[in-house]
Amino acid sequence: MMEPQPEVTEFACGGFVVGLISVHTIADGLGAGQFINAVADYARGLPKPRVPPVWSRDAIPAPSQIVSPPPRFELLDLRYFTVDLSPDHIAKVKSAFHEATGQRCSAFDVCVAKTWQSRARALRLAADAPVHVCFFANTRHLVPHLSAAAGGAGGGFYGNCFYTVQATRPCGEVAGAAAVEVVRAIREAKARLAADFARWAAGGFDKDPYMLTFTYDSLFVSDWTRLGFLEADYGWGTPAHVVPFSYHPFMAVAVIGAPPAPKQGARVMTMCVTEEHLPEFQDQMNAFAAGSN
Repeated sequence: MMEPQPEVTEFACGGFVVGLISVHTIADGLGAGQFINAVADYARGLPKPRVPPVWSRDAIPAPSQIVSPPPRFELLDLRYFTVDLSPDHIAKVKSAFHEATGQRCSAFDVCVAKTWQSRARALRLAADAPVHVCFFANTRHLVPHLSAAAGGAGGGFYGNCFYTVQATRPCGEVAGAAAVEVVRAIREAKARLAADFARWAAGGFDKDPYMLTFTYDSLFVSDWTRLGFLEADYGWGTPAHVVPFSYHPFMAVAVIGAPPAPKQGARVMTMCVTEEHLPEFQDQMNAFAAGSN
């Protein structure tokens, strides 16, 4: 069994890089972030971590009637691309969504919507072909026994406690819709989280929602802005930048993070299209970053 393993590389200028390898069967992103911050707390001389670790694995639901076969996937020759989205352009979409719906949306919603839409436009699938976007939502606050054991909202639990949230729409709809409508699809998927998780925990699904389909029409998004990586302080301040080092070659992935300090906004780090579709995807993402779509 492999626990999260940090590795430190020092530079002559005095800076350093901390690399972390973490296996998802041990902890989710929040758990890995908690581990990194615990190491940072000890590095700064604290007698114990500010967030005490909580085991409580028995509090996590495990519907016994759901049997998951091994996942099936094909290797994809995906290309790397990263782009920074300014606070002004994100705020513009958030404002348009509020005007159209009377509701608020997050920067994460905007980033996911524009990445999903840009990718749909780049793939140029048949208009009625379904395209999917999947992201992983923390559910610590939805597990009552875990919340009680961990001092409220699951704080301190460093294992896996998340649920897969998926939105599916026809490719032509995602590609051609206004940004507000794509954000609406993301918000509608998120709104189902509590009910879907409760149904899963009660054994209400025949098919395991954690059994993901790794096909090229699916985009997997991970939000790194709330995991704690950006707050880890080893005594010299918080990180200038946090970046994923490697991806699985069978998952079309986008990671939402922050650009290097002090730059503001969001950084979208992707490996989600093949060489054939990369130029169009780059053009679409860069156009939004420039405020022209």
